[in-house]
Amino acid sequence: MTPITVPTRDTVSATNQALFDQLQKGLGKVPNLYATLAHSQHALGSYLALQNAKSSLNAKAREVINLVVSQVNACDYCLAAHTVIGGMVGFMPEQILDIRRGGAPFDAKLDALAKLVKNIATERGHADPALVDAFFAAGWTTENLVDAIVVIGDKTVTNYLHGTTRVPVDFPAAPAL
Repeated sequence: MTPITVPTRDTVSATNQALFDQLQKGLGKVPNLYATLAHSQHALGSYLALQNAKSSLNAKAREVINLVVSQVNACDYCLAAHTVIGGMVGFMPEQILDIRRGGAPFDAKLDALAKLVKNIATERGHADPALVDAFFAAGWTTENLVDAIVVIGDKTVTNYLHGTTRVPVDFPAAPAL
């Protein structure tokens, strides 16, 4: 496979340099996968706009989606990054493993979300109606469903980017299931 390099600040456009500066300031680094998006003049900015868009879902719900989708897509990069972020939003290590398995037995509402997201990701958008009904029965709304699908799409983008480019993972490796 032709190796895909991780661009540096000096090798990207002025627009992407400004985004690198913002990422450096906010995160303390430019993660390799974000930097890889900067091979495109527009992809990094577009992706960050999608990722940072307002949502009816809180940070914990978004991390459930990120972890489940990354597990379904076997993305070592995103699993590593979102294991760190999952801990930052308050999940315990065993809870993160439960989520990656496609459930959240410690929280009925998050469990319904995780099960539905796993089904959506596995079945490429053809959700089991019983899981959609269980999602609503757990207290989620139609707005939440739409926002969850947007997060699934967001995470699928980076999962596919890493799966194709195989740029180095610059987060601690996620534990094996």
